[in-house]
Amino acid sequence: MNIRQYMIVLLIFFSLSTHAQNTQVRHFPTPETVSTQILPLVSGEPASIWNDHPKTNQEWKNWVNQFAQHSIQQLPALRKQMQVTVEPVQFGGINGFIITPKQTRSENKNRVLLHFHGGGYVLNPGEAGTDEAILMAGFGQIKVISIDYRMPPDFPFPAAIDDAVAAYREILKHYPANKIGVFGTSTGGGITLALMLKAKAESLPLPAAIVVGTPWTDLSKTGDSYFTHEGIDNVLVSYDGWLGDAAKLYANGEDLKDPLLSPIYGDVTDFPPTLLFSGTRDLFLSNTVRMHLKLRDAGVTADLIVLEGLSHAQYLMVPDAPETKRYFNESSRFFNHYLAQ
Repeated sequence: MNIRQYMIVLLIFFSLSTHAQNTQVRHFPTPETVSTQILPLVSGEPASIWNDHPKTNQEWKNWVNQFAQHSIQQLPALRKQMQVTVEPVQFGGINGFIITPKQTRSENKNRVLLHFHGGGYVLNPGEAGTDEAILMAGFGQIKVISIDYRMPPDFPFPAAIDDAVAAYREILKHYPANKIGVFGTSTGGGITLALMLKAKAESLPLPAAIVVGTPWTDLSKTGDSYFTHEGIDNVLVSYDGWLGDAAKLYANGEDLKDPLLSPIYGDVTDFPPTLLFSGTRDLFLSNTVRMHLKLRDAGVTADLIVLEGLSHAQYLMVPDAPETKRYFNESSRFFNHYLAQ
């Protein structure tokens, strides 16, 4: 089985979504512009696990571990394909991984990218959260540091953002801010944006640029696409599946509209140049569009790319797909433009 097939199996098994009691899966013709490589994902049925609702802490841990073990099995093939090495390390006492490409572009010799994985603040602990970082290191030929931030049920808010800040402080000891880029998809995008808010509040220098893929900018069910794309996105499917439960589990009783939980409600003035991604079928399309407009209204350089036909984060799921290559190549060009050499 090749890596493309592995990733398709991963979506089918690990799709993170589908029916809530009143949610109807809706089907539309697949756009002709969707690549043949990613077509099975775009046209596929959602996995029933989207509507899982773990109740106890142990049920959450078992559920998370089920996906983590499956994800980890796919990583050796992905590392080989991308020609990278992965080394576990600590940054300011926070666990993480250094992903180093076999060949580093000359302009990237003194640069680094900081990565936060996705997974609704509950999924992808440890090595399981390194797939996007592996792809970025391989496509961009640049060193990536991926942070294994703490997650609930044992470590709810603000553990993830505290870890992000601690790791960023440590990295600033080794790299000037103008040679650092930060990125992440979904929750990883939300943490990236929250880190900018926290870094501003603590008077830390901000990185040169950030890339946020379909970021979870609003943990409350606010935004048009939470409703219009319900049952269309075949990855997340509905806020009323496991996703909404995860939001409440992480928030641990705090207001879901706290800016460090939902960065859309924060002051984004003076944020670094930002590239945002989403898909036309993405449940988080409004999360992304609203943040793009907020950044532009604040005078921040912000670009938005919306990929045709894609549900949530599907650009991460088939390494050989043109849509995947577009995400990583566009991101690499963006970082290359703004990071100092």
